[in-house]
Amino acid sequence: MVRTVAPSNRRGLIYIAIAGMAWGTGGAVAAVLFRNTGLDSVAVSFWRLAGGAAWLALTWPLLRRLPVERSALLARQLASAPLRLALTGAGLAIYQLAYFAAVGLVGVAVSTVVALGAGPVLIAVGARIWLAERLGRRGVVTLAVALVGLVLLVLGGGGAAGSSSVLGTGLAVLSALGYAATTLLSRAMTTGSGGSDPVGNALLGFAIGACALLPFAVWAGLWPTAGNPVVSATLLAYLGLVPTALAYGLFYVGLTSVSATTASVVALTESLLAALIGVLLLHEPLTSLAVAGGVLLLGAVVARALHERRTTVR
Repeated sequence: MVRTVAPSNRRGLIYIAIAGMAWGTGGAVAAVLFRNTGLDSVAVSFWRLAGGAAWLALTWPLLRRLPVERSALLARQLASAPLRLALTGAGLAIYQLAYFAAVGLVGVAVSTVVALGAGPVLIAVGARIWLAERLGRRGVVTLAVALVGLVLLVLGGGGAAGSSSVLGTGLAVLSALGYAATTLLSRAMTTGSGGSDPVGNALLGFAIGACALLPFAVWAGLWPTAGNPVVSATLLAYLGLVPTALAYGLFYVGLTSVSATTASVVALTESLLAALIGVLLLHEPLTSLAVAGGVLLLGAVVARALHERRTTVR
């Protein structure tokens, strides 16, 4: 199996913050694809995972300085934890698809608040039960402040709220469950003396998730039916590279040195960049409520990161 040396705690926090910001660009790209290409949530989710797997397959050997026999190395890594990697792939497919489907039913704002808000809570509970990670009283307060900031930022940011829908809200919760499961699985697989390579895990997870979605994507319509094909291909390539291969690669590497709960809070930088994109590129109004939410959220992220650093140094 290919193992990796965990980065320092400081570098891990930086990796996760960058991953969150890279995720923040994915929603805008997906929205453009939905509007201009005729692709639905199933097809976009498939291309995102397939693109992520392709980009990592090209770059992973270079990043890890691996020999040519990378397929054999991946096969050994898959054989070492087949069930966990299969669950990771299924989780990636479920939470990508569920989130995009929720957006269509209840809008971006409600989907983001439910999915991103429930994710850290589920991860905190799962990390306490499964990984024995203690959040502590200060951590609970920080998490609560972050969630309040998230709600104010998203709902005050002028995004489409959509109509009330039990199904849409349920899909957003399902997305949060998938996100929490894949985060905890990656943390469990890549920590300890027998930890596996996190980038290889991401590559295998993307490939498994894409294979799971492929039949449904073919049935729904795999290829763009409208718009400029060059633009569509460029957007799909970007979706696979930046908010998928780069973001998840950095996030999973960061998880080797950062607790799962802290990682989920720091990754909320996704919503900050998404709001900034909405203001600068989509000309959405910047309300005082959104500004207050952004300040609260950023403060909570910084506070949690500093607490993680102090705890690790001790």
